[in-house]
Amino acid sequence: MDQVNVLIIGGGVIGCAIAEALSRRWQDIFLVEQNPKFGMATSSRNSGVIHSGIYYPKNSLKARHCVTGNVLTKEFCAKHNVPHRTTGKLVVAKSKEEESDLLALLKRGQDNGVQGLRLMDTGQIRDREPHVHGYLAIDVPSTGICSSEELVHAFARLAEQNGANLVTYAKVTALEPNENTVRVVLRTGDQEQSESESVAARCVVNAAGLYADAVARLLGPRPWTIYPVRGEYCEIRGPRAALVQNLVYPLPHKDGLSLGLHFTKTLWSTLLLGPTATYVDGKENYERDRLAIQEFTADAKSLVPEIVESDLQLAYSGLRPKLVPPSSRGIADFVIEPDREFPRVLQLIGIESPGLTSAPAIAQHVTQLVSAILD
Repeated sequence: MDQVNVLIIGGGVIGCAIAEALSRRWQDIFLVEQNPKFGMATSSRNSGVIHSGIYYPKNSLKARHCVTGNVLTKEFCAKHNVPHRTTGKLVVAKSKEEESDLLALLKRGQDNGVQGLRLMDTGQIRDREPHVHGYLAIDVPSTGICSSEELVHAFARLAEQNGANLVTYAKVTALEPNENTVRVVLRTGDQEQSESESVAARCVVNAAGLYADAVARLLGPRPWTIYPVRGEYCEIRGPRAALVQNLVYPLPHKDGLSLGLHFTKTLWSTLLLGPTATYVDGKENYERDRLAIQEFTADAKSLVPEIVESDLQLAYSGLRPKLVPPSSRGIADFVIEPDREFPRVLQLIGIESPGLTSAPAIAQHVTQLVSAILD
């Protein structure tokens, strides 16, 4: 049985960013991913937004890692030729009745240390986005977009260049802690030609995304359950994509479920509308009972009245790993901590938005935790 320093479970943007960071400091870093490619799930099925950090409670991991990650992600993209653009965005109050909620959001962003926030009145909104209807808006200049898929691949490529071993078609089936290591049992290969093997790791990082709760429970009962929430998108192509120039958001849902159905001008000059937010009954349920285009139109027209149903075409969908059940409200923070019973296992649970933005900051956090184990 081989022994390694760190074995990372999950090859999304978080796992690959961690692999890249750890491989700069230690040898024998392994990452295993059950899918045939890295970043196939949540990491590449999103808006690709580099968030600023305005939405999350002060001093939460989400707020801290997002604000830091905004800077780090843009620096990483620039250094490693990942397509990206700092666009800024508007968060729009559609009427006087929404003003108090917008002002509360502005204060939250300021409390979190987000720079450059300012209010814009109706005329200033029109100057920035001539087709957007709004009463008042927050200008968020630090927001940007990137190619999420290429970001994942860049982290993975650099990790491998540093000597890390990244393996696909490798599903973890058991975790067996010993005194100084954790035995990780894997099923490798595709379904037709799979075989079992095991690796002893001095430290295990559970970054399994949608399946992080199931991986955690390989150690026994654990307090976390992930509730998959599907986000669906429509796309506008051609001349009508010019109705919005950059990013335009409504106020977030008061229940904390979503940031709201928003417009994202993509790097390839189409216009995304979404995501919606619906709890679904399975972690593979990307397409069953998709929303009809008509159900996007009313929300779209409330921000951009010129939108008509024929402008929209259904696009992709994604799943986010929510820790808040359907019966509850609010924003659950990231879980990033050593397992309380087996501290050689680091648990990363509920890493949803702003996980893409936060990835390099989370990788720094995990590096500190791994250092306490290995050094």
